[in-house]
Amino acid sequence: MKGILKTKGLKYIVVLLLFAVYIVFIDDYSLVATSRLKKQVRRLHAEEQALREAIVEDSIKAASLRDNLDAKEHYGRENYYMKRDNEDIFVIK
Repeated sequence: MKGILKTKGLKYIVVLLLFAVYIVFIDDYSLVATSRLKKQVRRLHAEEQALREAIVEDSIKAASLRDNLDAKEHYGRENYYMKRDNEDIFVIK
């Protein structure tokens, strides 16, 4: 009788271990895959926030360039090395 209970209990333990391995590693929605997806979602949210901040900054720059002639001139000189007819520009890097 005790031998039957040991083998019956061992069967349950083996089945539970196989089920746990299946849930943790093998299944499409396993714990490993779920943790990878959560990590990716956090990374994408951070990237989205950074891009939203960049959009706000660029919108502010675009508005100032649209309205201010001095800002346009400064931007052109700084980024495109534009110059007036009577001056020379030396680029030092």
